[in-house]
Amino acid sequence: MDTGSVNLLRELLAETGWVERTRDLGLALRATRSPGGLLLVGTPDDEPWHLTAHLADEARMSDLPQLAPTLVRWAPPPQAPPHLRVGLERIEGTGRGETLFVVAEREAPVPLLERVDDARRTGATVLALEGGDPALEGLAHDAIAVPRLGPVTFDGAQHLVSMAAGELPARPGLRARLAQLLERVSGPQVTD
Repeated sequence: MDTGSVNLLRELLAETGWVERTRDLGLALRATRSPGGLLLVGTPDDEPWHLTAHLADEARMSDLPQLAPTLVRWAPPPQAPPHLRVGLERIEGTGRGETLFVVAEREAPVPLLERVDDARRTGATVLALEGGDPALEGLAHDAIAVPRLGPVTFDGAQHLVSMAAGELPARPGLRARLAQLLERVSGPQVTD
């Protein structure tokens, strides 16, 4: 999905709350403190390759190195390049300032939930894009559940989140800043 298609999807979803939710999750992803500290993990049958690639692009285009993800794999081949042989043991080493982003369209298996719980206990921020898994949602600091019959597909939600993560927040214009200043100086308006 290209930028134009994602923007069209945003327009179609403008009144549903999806755009705001994905922007919130995108901002949470940006809070990762250092390059390599954003870990993406999926289920054994569905590794989030596509989202990893999009976040890497957004990191490069937005000049946000902390947004460049580390793909955590269930069974990486030993002969794979270093960036493709990061295994589940990497989750065990997570800590403060790092983010574990779980992408699971179907129910997360117990071994993944145990590792997510451990990462949360060591201070990592846990985010999730999931298909309605209450156990995973309960472990995450922030999560978006994508219902199977909702207004957006799981793939579409991934595109919305990755694009939101790379966006720079719009700086208010002069008029908006003056209005904020006047509001602070004069206080709230009281109606009769």
